[in-house]
Amino acid sequence: MNSYQITEWCHHFLRNHIAPGDLCIDATMGNGHDTLLLSELAGPKGRVLAFDIQETALEHTRKRLQEAGAPQNYELLLDSHEHLAQYAAPGSVSCIVFNFGYLPGGDHAKATRPESSLSAISQGLSLLRKDGLMSLCIYSGGDTGFAERDAILSYLAGLDPKQYLVIQSNYLNRPNHPPIPVLVRKL
Repeated sequence: MNSYQITEWCHHFLRNHIAPGDLCIDATMGNGHDTLLLSELAGPKGRVLAFDIQETALEHTRKRLQEAGAPQNYELLLDSHEHLAQYAAPGSVSCIVFNFGYLPGGDHAKATRPESSLSAISQGLSLLRKDGLMSLCIYSGGDTGFAERDAILSYLAGLDPKQYLVIQSNYLNRPNHPPIPVLVRKL
């Protein structure tokens, strides 16, 4: 791993998990970095569903995918991540990626919220296939996300250990509420 950014840390695990032909979900597409990675890893025979509630996110992601020459295996959805279950069947998804907080460079008032995020995580867990992986990057510093961070971590800590393996990592020596990466593996 060449970088110590939270997204690169999570991408390391995604690269080792996703296979060509997989169905993947980017639940919070933002500027499309995760969507692009999922598209490349799933390949032409795979499928990627990417969600965001901001048209700007879809525009940035579409441009990023086109400029990178990504496979035409993606669907960009102007919809909330709390509607994941309407787009995929239970047990069909290899990987789901979340980045909680606000769109980088965007309006901080338009951020993910505990209620919709917990609903999305719960739905996502039911969509994951056996050995499926959920990656969560939880941003909570500044003006957003402390309640959301606490709610998500509490929810994940309560998952049945016979059904899920939850691994949380922390930056111990970084100031200003560093992001928290979490991986959930469906057993």
